[in-house]
Amino acid sequence: MESSVPSRRRRIGILLICSLSLFIVGLDITVVNVALPSIGRELGAGISGLQWTVDAYTVVLASLLMFSGSMGDRLGRKGVFIAGLGVFSAASVLCSLAPTVELLVAARVLQAVGASMLNPVAMSIVTNTFTDPRERAQAVGVWGAVFGVSMALGPIVGGTVVSAIGWRAIFWVNLPIGLAAIALTLRFIPQSRAPRARRFDPVGQILVIVLLATLTAGIIEEMVSLFVVAAAALVGLLAYEPRRGEPGG
Repeated sequence: MESSVPSRRRRIGILLICSLSLFIVGLDITVVNVALPSIGRELGAGISGLQWTVDAYTVVLASLLMFSGSMGDRLGRKGVFIAGLGVFSAASVLCSLAPTVELLVAARVLQAVGASMLNPVAMSIVTNTFTDPRERAQAVGVWGAVFGVSMALGPIVGGTVVSAIGWRAIFWVNLPIGLAAIALTLRFIPQSRAPRARRFDPVGQILVIVLLATLTAGIIEEMVSLFVVAAAALVGLLAYEPRRGEPGG
């Protein structure tokens, strides 16, 4: 059952929490870019490893957005949101401690898994909290603007932190924000879930992951066979999803 409408103070707190989660997710899309030369020198990484450091995050994040959103509707948005913040924060620490580029990429993958639980679930929390159409439009506008600001600040924050402290410190920024967001979530955000969650779509989810992963890998590794697999996954996705009553669940 959906929660009753929170007070204005609580609604503002919920919007702040959701905006903080979106801020760190967006920041980590661009903040790493300016640190790549330092990462390459310290870890002895080649061009391919550095490309995966950036692209592993975005590919996994994009691949799991629909799945994580449906899990929030199914299991409860508050729990999934807290889990996402926890995974993202812990993975950020692992990124800062990575001794090799391979482990850094693996930590970035884990970081993206946590990030995928934040964006769609935060949007559901915002729309569930702000029931008045005018307030909802304003809240979504603020929430979206924060994402744009975080993307723009990424290179600035990254350059400043790398120059002053080092590339590992760019991941430390996420920890206090993530922990603060968890504490605020426990206090302000009520539990909610969709009245009727969509059915899980494992075939569609696998096809999306294969499509995005092989397409990105084909571009980075310059392998024709990966483009063939990506094309096959796209054909399978286009053939399968229209036949489902609830695609993308």
